Amino acid sequence: MSQILGQHLFGRYNASVLCSATLAVQGRFDHVHRSLGVAESSELVVPSSFNYKQQALLYLPTGVPDPRVDTFFEKSRDVTLDLLRLSRGRAFCLFTSYEAMTRMYEAVKSLLPYPLLLHGSMTRKALLNEFRAKPNSILFGTSSFWQGVDVQGEQLSCVIIDRLPFAVPNDPIVMARVKAIETAGGNGFFDYQIPRAVIALNQGFGRLIRSTADRGVLALLDPRIQRSRYGKVFLDSLPPYTITSDIGKVREFFQPVAMTA
Repeated sequence: MSQILGQHLFGRYNASVLCSATLAVQGRFDHVHRSLGVAESSELVVPSSFNYKQQALLYLPTGVPDPRVDTFFEKSRDVTLDLLRLSRGRAFCLFTSYEAMTRMYEAVKSLLPYPLLLHGSMTRKALLNEFRAKPNSILFGTSSFWQGVDVQGEQLSCVIIDRLPFAVPNDPIVMARVKAIETAGGNGFFDYQIPRAVIALNQGFGRLIRSTADRGVLALLDPRIQRSRYGKVFLDSLPPYTITSDIGKVREFFQPVAMTA
């Protein structure tokens, strides 16, 4: 694909303009260059008009085990329930697989007094209409709800993501791209899988702050963002959210909203 684009688009025209809210990784465009076949370019990261430090709180809970071990689900369920009670619903719970989404939905549906909506139970448009129409709703979704969804206002005040959105390593397309990078002397994990996951995480978190009046809490339950050596790449690539691991700070953040809800 990069060769085709380089030859038939970027090599043919004098100028092309590429723009997106999530192209940069750690403020750089190396991944885009490799993926799209861009040989050289002028680059600019434009500051957002949103005041992320004031509008969004990023909660990184402590005590959650690695998502690859069995005890991750039980702890992530407890953290999810705590957050949904503090936010009084009004949340997107986003997952990297249908299996994880369905398991969490089944585990919490009888424990919350709010309307719960499940990806796959109706069309995406119908689910979003239901979410907007029913106060305090909680939507459980997978990949198609990580991007292209715009819900402004207090109705969406919390976004919870279960784990870092790495592509499935044995997917044939992922395997082919990793092999091509490594054949060329690169590192498939750091040059492809991490940048793709960084962009996907930014897209998922981007569902929350859609206007200068929006505010809310983001939560990532995957401890690898803090414990792994590549976690800094994710943190450096996110907007400048206020970050906490203190559930008390989350409670304080929601309190003014809860008093008027």
